[in-house]
Amino acid sequence: MKTLKNIIFISLFALLLSSCSNSTSLKGNPDSQFTSFKGCPDAEIEWVDMLMIADVKYEHHFPESANENHPLTIEKGRELGKVTYEMAGSACSNHKAQNGDATYLKEGTIIYEINGYPTSLIVVANDIVYVANTNKKAKTAGELYPIDKLVKNIYIQSTEDGKRMQTFSQSSKDKFLAAFYELTLENLHSLNNAGKLEGNRIFLEIELNNGVSFRQLYWNDSNIFHNGAIGNDKIKEVINYEVSNLKK
Repeated sequence: MKTLKNIIFISLFALLLSSCSNSTSLKGNPDSQFTSFKGCPDAEIEWVDMLMIADVKYEHHFPESANENHPLTIEKGRELGKVTYEMAGSACSNHKAQNGDATYLKEGTIIYEINGYPTSLIVVANDIVYVANTNKKAKTAGELYPIDKLVKNIYIQSTEDGKRMQTFSQSSKDKFLAAFYELTLENLHSLNNAGKLEGNRIFLEIELNNGVSFRQLYWNDSNIFHNGAIGNDKIKEVINYEVSNLKK
């Protein structure tokens, strides 16, 4: 049962990542998310478009057609480093990412900060914006996503196609963010093994002031987010309030 549960866990997050509608690209990326090569026990690997620098893993997700007309306002800042290893076509699926690793970016690609935004939240490389996904130093959702005063809107998305279905009211947005910053992060695998990542799912999209957006998958039954953030009563109340308005 544990093996089956782990397979479901991996498949679920592969589905989440492949269906995310983050508007984080300044230009199209023609690379496939699949690569096949010899020398690995798993000849075909489904990759997530990621890079790692300063011990933070960032991810980019392809925008859906519904979001392609939303322009981004990106101003590159100082150079943060360079890609030193392109994983696609070289690394096996058991490869442990290290600083300088990237999935599809060529070795030598420069990674920049984005002016006005913490480097622990978003960076840009090859005109593609990457959003933080994993930061071992982060103990709270606010430390993983330092978005204070940087959020334009929060949306409820369709779980079918990712389209925006409702925009949070200003009051709901403020209440959500105030509570979200304080949520503690727990180990995802432990939560999965405890059956916490099951039940009714809600897709939330957080849109930053510069047009970059990223998705939060939320399980309403367990009051938990896909990044391991444990919700509280305030979070559950505001999400349920917006969902109830959606049904009217």
